[in-house]
Amino acid sequence: MDPERASKSRSARKGPISAVWPGRPYPRGATWDGEGVNFALFSSRAERVELCIFDDSGRRELERIELPECTDEVWHGYLPEARPGLVYGYRVHGPYRPEEGLRFNPNKLLIDPYAKEIVGRLRWSDALYGYTIGHHREDLSFDRRDSARYMPKSRIIEAAFSWGDDRHPSVPMHETVIYELNVRGFTMTHPEVPPALRGTYAALGSRPIIEYFRRLGVTTLELMPVHAFVDDRHLVERGLNNYWGYSTLGFFAPETRYSASGGAAEFKTMVKALHSAGIEVIIDVVYNHTCEGNQLGPTLSWRGIDNAAYYSLPGESARHYMDYTGCGNTVNVAHPRTLQLVMDSLRYWVEDMHVDGFRFDLAPVLAREETGVDQYGGFFDVIRQDPVLNRVKLIAEPWDLGHGGYQVGNFPLGWVEWNDRYRDAMRAYWKGDGGLIGEFARRFTGSSDLYGRSGRRPYASINYVTSHDGFTLHDLVSYNDRHNEANGEGGQDGHSHNLSWNCGAEGRTDDPVVLDLRERQKRNLLATLLLSQGIPMVLAGDEIGRTQLGNNNAYCQDNELSWIDWSLDEPRQRLLAFTRRLIALRNAHPVFRRRDFFQGRPLHGGGVQDLSWLRPDGQEMSDEEWEHEHARCLGVHYSGSALNEVDRRGRVLLDDDFLLLFNGHHDAVSFVVPSLGDGPWHLVFDTVGEHPEPRPQTFGGGQTYELDGRAMAVLTRPAAPR
Repeated sequence: MDPERASKSRSARKGPISAVWPGRPYPRGATWDGEGVNFALFSSRAERVELCIFDDSGRRELERIELPECTDEVWHGYLPEARPGLVYGYRVHGPYRPEEGLRFNPNKLLIDPYAKEIVGRLRWSDALYGYTIGHHREDLSFDRRDSARYMPKSRIIEAAFSWGDDRHPSVPMHETVIYELNVRGFTMTHPEVPPALRGTYAALGSRPIIEYFRRLGVTTLELMPVHAFVDDRHLVERGLNNYWGYSTLGFFAPETRYSASGGAAEFKTMVKALHSAGIEVIIDVVYNHTCEGNQLGPTLSWRGIDNAAYYSLPGESARHYMDYTGCGNTVNVAHPRTLQLVMDSLRYWVEDMHVDGFRFDLAPVLAREETGVDQYGGFFDVIRQDPVLNRVKLIAEPWDLGHGGYQVGNFPLGWVEWNDRYRDAMRAYWKGDGGLIGEFARRFTGSSDLYGRSGRRPYASINYVTSHDGFTLHDLVSYNDRHNEANGEGGQDGHSHNLSWNCGAEGRTDDPVVLDLRERQKRNLLATLLLSQGIPMVLAGDEIGRTQLGNNNAYCQDNELSWIDWSLDEPRQRLLAFTRRLIALRNAHPVFRRRDFFQGRPLHGGGVQDLSWLRPDGQEMSDEEWEHEHARCLGVHYSGSALNEVDRRGRVLLDDDFLLLFNGHHDAVSFVVPSLGDGPWHLVFDTVGEHPEPRPQTFGGGQTYELDGRAMAVLTRPAAPR
């Protein structure tokens, strides 16, 4: 037995509870104070609440204790003999009237919404449902089977942890480079991680993995959901499980399948190790819905505690659920106690777990008021004034499935957003679609049309070409169509509008021409992403050509299809080296990570514009030329001497000048190097890679740069003194 488990076993209560004191209504959940444990559970319509004590394994119920007090709709009690390690759950008594939104059923054991640790896994059974499955009206039936044997349980933790001098890296927003990954899939096949640790928090915080992040150059990890979640029944019945984790069971407890030790402390150890390397940890959080689904779903926690408070119910039919999420239910953040639950969870992950921020899944759901999505609503107001949460990184997925749910560009100051308009523009441009150079230019320079009007900065845009949801980078240039047959849904799940192009062959091929073009397209997309204004987000594995064999919705594929393959052949090694070089270039030059939008005009009384868009003849673009359907080639000149920014110490920043040339057309273009400023231009890279004919490395104004079809080139020269 490992030391952590042994400690839990020794510290848990032995024998029956002999005393129950009134306790306190706050804090919520089960709180060890060094002498005993206080239990507090909100339920506005309950008639009685029983605390159920289990053995250490969670398999055997030992006793039930009625919470003796109810203060302001919070049921509470204090057990002076309870200790960390104690395993428990709740049974909540009250009316079962689904037509009124009331679904109490004391036969169903319930997870504490504030549980800091969950022991055991959910085992699907009809006994988990509050109604009798198969009955013609679920509101008229009442299931009396006990669900405890199939349920995971809550466990009391010892919160103490030796953080030492750990501190948030506090990477400035404009210097952030995000790397999105799945905790399990990232290390499941990594050869330098011991097999017993693969797929865990411990692996993610290990020396070889942290060294990989450092060499890659990313500043911030964005972890897919790590809140405790369940495997949906329809997946289990098909022999699959929930790989992505967007089916939350507990907002405070780390998912135990990612823990080698089985305890919450492992997550903290991982964060501490990453922080020591200067790497931030952001977690993807799902507060918009829960794993309990719609009116036909199981009763696992919130539904049986206070269904009408925790979930949004339609006024005309409280039996059903509002569904802005596509997952059956919507968490009712407009209710003050539910909003408090979300805020308490967020603060817990910052203060106790030391995370550096959050990515909010389907974030508009949290801002929905009676009039729709409201950026001045209660959720935003509470976060804006919270002294803990208003200092961390807040990332929105700015859409949901309800009316008016597409909110890209509309989130308040202090928030940054996944920008799907960036994703679609870059995919379409490099695919070869016409009439896009204007959209390309707006997205490449930070989307001022979306964020500038409200006083936000370029870094309000999270730029991405791929994410967990959709094709990987390799598949984006290798498949025209989704290939999701392995999901067991007839290949119809996932999005059909991918803006992908297979470069001439669907899927795997030995054609060297196709393979060469695919590698070039990967470099084009990565270079565009990492040199755009805003915050770049790289999907884990894209830098080494990870494939899901055309599956663009691998949410249920916890296997080699989703796991990163760490066997690197020569093309994958070259792509990794190229990605490292790009991130290093971005990190070294502030002109690629501006804090303010370009003005497109001379600054400081000089004659050089901070930005100039160029035609292939080297002249500036005219207004009407942005609308040309056939135009697919353009260049942009960044003036490092017109940066107009200062660093954190107040020093004026000066950078080199850069010339970036783009050709989304299949034919080569002769690009005239502009005569802007003094001195020759030096080639930094060309995405063609190893060119069949050696090309010059320096170019003077008026000379021609031969830019191949579907290629991008970057040139630079030292900035003129200011």
